[in-house]
Amino acid sequence: MNIHSLSANKVSESVVQTRIDLAAALRLAVLHELEEGIDNHFTVTVPGYKDRYLTLPFGLHWSEATASNLIVFDELGQTLQGTGFVELSAHCIHTPIHEITDARVVMHTHQTWALALNMLKNNRLIPASQTAVAFCDRIAYDDDYAGAAVSLAEGERVANLIRDHDVVFMKNHGVLVVGETVAQTYKRLYRLERACRTQVLAMATQRELSSISE
Repeated sequence: MNIHSLSANKVSESVVQTRIDLAAALRLAVLHELEEGIDNHFTVTVPGYKDRYLTLPFGLHWSEATASNLIVFDELGQTLQGTGFVELSAHCIHTPIHEITDARVVMHTHQTWALALNMLKNNRLIPASQTAVAFCDRIAYDDDYAGAAVSLAEGERVANLIRDHDVVFMKNHGVLVVGETVAQTYKRLYRLERACRTQVLAMATQRELSSISE
């Protein structure tokens, strides 16, 4: 279903660039140690559509991502283009978020430092660094671990938490970040990991953190 009237050439160029951007983000996630092997998921709405999504097929390591081996799947989780299939939890978490929030890009990881913070009883990101301050009022906290996502209901639940936030802290699970472009969303994901790492390291000193005032 078209959502805007772009020429066929413009749509084609946009799709190619989106594929390149997504493959680059997946490879950067390996470089920055944000990935967990073949698990976790990045998805992008295919330009010109609102019900088709690009992702890396399940089974490939993120370091293997290329613009050409990404697949397109629909709201039913069926592969429309490419070889392979979307992993079940990726479909169950990401598809409802794309549909309900209109986010073009959704990135979900179990990245080390953000997950370490989310393993704590009090997992709030404290505005004690300049990087952390950028996330003030941008994080939705999901304090109820719901297990592995095996139905669309889980994605709907998370989508309803997002509202006007960019980030979801998933307790005992990981983080999820949304955005309008691959570059914007990846930058948020990367900076979030740096902020979490800095906080966890500061907390390890067992000394009181100094929060930045409003």
